[in-house]
Amino acid sequence: MKRERMAARGIVLALTLFLCWQVKPAAAQDAPAQQPAYTIPEYNAFQACRAETNGQTRLKCLDDFVSKFPKSTLMKYIDQMYWTTYNELKNWAKVVDYSDKYIADSDPKADLPTRVQAFYTRSAVFESAYNAKAPDANDQLAKAKTAAQAGLDALNSLPKPDNMNDQQFADQKKPVASLFYNTMGFAELQLKDYPTAATSFKAALANVSADGVAEYRLGVAYLQETPPLSIEGFWALARAIALKAPGDAQIKDYLRKQLVRYQQSGCDSLIDSQMNELLQLAAGAPDRPATYSIPSSTDLDKVRQGLNILTVLSDLQAGGDKAKTTWLAVCGSDFPEVVGKVIDVTPGTDTVELHVFTGATSDEMEKATTANMDVKIVGQPEASRLQKDDGVRFSGTLSGYDPSPFMLHWEKGKVNAEDIPPEKKEGQTRKPHKVAKPSGN
Repeated sequence: MKRERMAARGIVLALTLFLCWQVKPAAAQDAPAQQPAYTIPEYNAFQACRAETNGQTRLKCLDDFVSKFPKSTLMKYIDQMYWTTYNELKNWAKVVDYSDKYIADSDPKADLPTRVQAFYTRSAVFESAYNAKAPDANDQLAKAKTAAQAGLDALNSLPKPDNMNDQQFADQKKPVASLFYNTMGFAELQLKDYPTAATSFKAALANVSADGVAEYRLGVAYLQETPPLSIEGFWALARAIALKAPGDAQIKDYLRKQLVRYQQSGCDSLIDSQMNELLQLAAGAPDRPATYSIPSSTDLDKVRQGLNILTVLSDLQAGGDKAKTTWLAVCGSDFPEVVGKVIDVTPGTDTVELHVFTGATSDEMEKATTANMDVKIVGQPEASRLQKDDGVRFSGTLSGYDPSPFMLHWEKGKVNAEDIPPEKKEGQTRKPHKVAKPSGN
């Protein structure tokens, strides 16, 4: 994820440098001509380093300059050349060191544009320079956060160029501000200051909305808060996936695991359907709709209280949000005894399939000719001896339902042995076996 972000930052940095140098034309390479408090040998050595195109050779030149002229008035420009050279050579820790050195040695007012560049460069490479296993890891993070805030303050102090209007200038600063906020958020995330990290990432996104990495980290921060801001976290992760953040497949897997943990649904298929809905919504808009929510396990536990098969049927047949929430609550649930009337039987060796009707009253059961439940009986082949209009009691696990025509599906069914008739003798007929319908079914 760092590599992709670095590439993006390189593009933004080019724009930033243009902005900075346009604000005040005193570029570092021109500074010696404006500040003659140096010797000719110092100037010639400086120019020799500046003209060197090979990074490693340039470093040796800079080291030689420092050893010969340790108190040169050109030293801050040497520091600038150090950080740009180490950036070219991808020695991120040294980029941080020399950016800090330049910031410490430069004038906050006279060198403001280049200081913004130094703060920006430091922030851009910090994640690559950061060593989480180092004894001073927390100190690295604290310094990065302080530098990013100072960079933001310096950015906000830049005067507007004469050739820009206020909106153009504000727009040009946004990617730079976003980088500073992202660096602060990253540091706060590692320091486990999750609420502050979330605030920083939101500020980053307010400046650059299509930042998948910031969305991902915002989601992580929300989910790590105490208590977690789960819905906000899910939405941010979904936005990261929609924006194709690096590692989006892993982000999707993380989002799914967090949803499972949050909801504790009994059916994996429901998690997948909610994931798909969430991802589709997040792909279409940066902000979560005010009415969008995902029930938690606590919410579903409240729905489960007092439910029986008749209330489940009623809620599911009603459709809408009521059916959706009830199904989330009961899918995968086991019911110990459901009473119904057999409509037809499909015999089998391993599985017997019963089509059954259940209703609220005995009269309704008696008149029924169409099933509203499909029950798969496993490991009980004798259940095939049931026949049309037999009363039956069974236990099972709810696995699905069809809204129209309505059909509730059961798996792992087991028929009460008392309801299974004995084998018929040849030529024998029998009347349907009736089962008294218990209150509440």
